[in-house]
Amino acid sequence: MKTIGLIGGMSWESSLEYYRLVNEFTKEKLGKKHSAKCLMYSVDFAEIEKMQHEGKWELLKEKMINYAKNLKKGGADFIVICTNTMHKMADDIENEIDIPLLHIADAAAHSIIEHDLEKVALLGTKFTMERDFYKDRLKEHGIEVIIPWEEEREIVHNTIYNELIDGLILEKSKTKFKKIINNLYARGAEGVVLGCTEIPLLVKNEDSPIPVFDTTNLHAKAAVEFAIENK
Repeated sequence: MKTIGLIGGMSWESSLEYYRLVNEFTKEKLGKKHSAKCLMYSVDFAEIEKMQHEGKWELLKEKMINYAKNLKKGGADFIVICTNTMHKMADDIENEIDIPLLHIADAAAHSIIEHDLEKVALLGTKFTMERDFYKDRLKEHGIEVIIPWEEEREIVHNTIYNELIDGLILEKSKTKFKKIINNLYARGAEGVVLGCTEIPLLVKNEDSPIPVFDTTNLHAKAAVEFAIENK
């Protein structure tokens, strides 16, 4: 099994899920005494969040490249970024290291295609929903993407940064997300991509009238499959 290099801490709550999932999937694949070979470089998300909202993306790109290089030096065979938003610089990271980077949107796309869907909704931070890096990656797989209306995007973004990243799971926010998903369903969405690794802490399959694509789960599973198949 290859060694998975995880860039985590964005936030640590979702990184905890990554660590749990890669080990559970490894045990399922290889047997009950097995666990994942992995390294995690965990950052202080307060610093990252501040730079995101200040628009310091070039500085963030440099930091992410360095995190990936440190993981490679530590023995990682490939990189997994444990957050959707920071895939904004995934191509830049991959260009600077000579080990593969497993893209979270590709993991989501493969599952969407398996479900034979063509049009999905995307929920995530405003950076993920409003910029093209994530939507374009899904479109490369032939998937049409729609996003919530502006007021709804504000609700999703603020819930992520003001609640979920702090470990707050509130029923009132779940109700708001369910309403937003239903509105997207009415607009023609056949599925909904939870394009922030914290959203699955709040939204489950039973909260949606259409299939939910948990990117944390799908990404972790893809990482384990890649690590085992390319050993």
